[in-house]
Amino acid sequence: MGHLPHYQLYIDGAWTEGSAGQVMETVNPASGAAWASFACAGPDDIDRAVRAAARALEDPAWRDMSQTARGKLLYRLAALIEENARHLGELETTDSGKLLAETSAQTAYVGDYYRYYAGLADKVEGAVLPIDKPDMHVFTRRAPIGVVAAIVPWNAQMFLTATKLGPALAAGCTVVLKASEAAPVPMLEFARLVEEAGFPPGVVSVVTGDAENCAIPLTRHPRVDRIAFTGGPGTARHVVRNSAENFAVTTLELGGKSPIIVFEDADLEGAANGLIAGNFGASGQSCVAGSRGLVHRSILEPLADLIAEKSKGIVVGDPLEAGTHVGPLCTEGQMQTIAATLARATEQGAQIRFGGAALPRAGNYMAPTLVTCTDAATQTLKTEMFGPVMTLLPFDTEDEAIALANDTEFGLGSGVFTQNLARAHRVSGRIRSGICWVNTYRAISPIAPFGGFNQSGYGREAGMEAILDYTRTQTTWINTSDAPMANPFVMR
Repeated sequence: MGHLPHYQLYIDGAWTEGSAGQVMETVNPASGAAWASFACAGPDDIDRAVRAAARALEDPAWRDMSQTARGKLLYRLAALIEENARHLGELETTDSGKLLAETSAQTAYVGDYYRYYAGLADKVEGAVLPIDKPDMHVFTRRAPIGVVAAIVPWNAQMFLTATKLGPALAAGCTVVLKASEAAPVPMLEFARLVEEAGFPPGVVSVVTGDAENCAIPLTRHPRVDRIAFTGGPGTARHVVRNSAENFAVTTLELGGKSPIIVFEDADLEGAANGLIAGNFGASGQSCVAGSRGLVHRSILEPLADLIAEKSKGIVVGDPLEAGTHVGPLCTEGQMQTIAATLARATEQGAQIRFGGAALPRAGNYMAPTLVTCTDAATQTLKTEMFGPVMTLLPFDTEDEAIALANDTEFGLGSGVFTQNLARAHRVSGRIRSGICWVNTYRAISPIAPFGGFNQSGYGREAGMEAILDYTRTQTTWINTSDAPMANPFVMR
């Protein structure tokens, strides 16, 4: 492994190998070849990182830093991220297969998330309470919740890190960030920017490794006070069970099978672009992929034809090339899931309009695929495939469309395409999803909360309220009377 670039763990302000000496290779999904190696954390490393975070909470260098000064560190981090956006994007593209056009632009944009929370750092306020006892002065303050275990997947690392790290650091918490072992290099490189920004040692540590030796010890650790997890529902169940060991406050941002409803009055061009963005954008590797297209029966065929025509111009290829629209999938497992799901869907009577197979080249390349069906139980409508597969299902009435949209165990994103403003308000309010885009899709902002219903998780990331989720309210009572305390056996 010596000929490959090698990345170490970042723990307590220092770069280090894992205590067990375990090293893994990460594969470029565009070529199928290993391109870098990285150190893996074991239980001892996790314990060291968490205890360093706990010490940093009480270290005057962080504990006594003013909220305004914390904000200035976040502003500095935002600037460094923007300066290095191209480099971080190239690393993320090489490691995960996502398009460079998206990774570099998204990385630059997440600087705004850190700026947003930098500005909120000194806006977290307590209150003086109008207490019903005239000899008492009672007030509240927002204290940092403590040590945060932040766990991010490989598919939108910089964005999903920003939605956790930004509010946590602005609130005065300390963080152990666990990167996915499937593509950890961008996050290990990101740790260099955290160090350069000037955060005190232990405030942020960045680790990676497998579930048994890294993720489980982190989420079970007795000194962890808060868990912020993004990933799949299966893993989330283990996280919730682990949190029973430390009673850590937990938020979960999980998977989805998001519906996009296209009504008969929709602009077909906009709807086709929205469905393509929601399914083929990011090669379909998005938790909000709009992979359940619910289309009014009267326009399904013309819309499917338009999508097919537009899709002829989609370039599948090297994600580092500027002209590429769809790159490889991150893992071989995704390719296998898609193949099995499509096979089952065709057995159920679904029709593959185009695509439907892996491309004959090195790497994990899947052709953009359009499926149409008439049965809501079709497998492609039920399985989160994390790949460029779109399924269209007809409906006849508004109530039917809403019922189909809500016929899922998930509830993260949704889309509505209509030119009827009353319908847009009515339908978006009835869909059980944390986000609803109307006549657009896959838009994000640090100002807008993000999260799901049902098995898409609970809690919200981004937005003003997120910073409060990294605090606990402390109430202080001050007796303003000169008289001695009254009967100690009677509660006041």
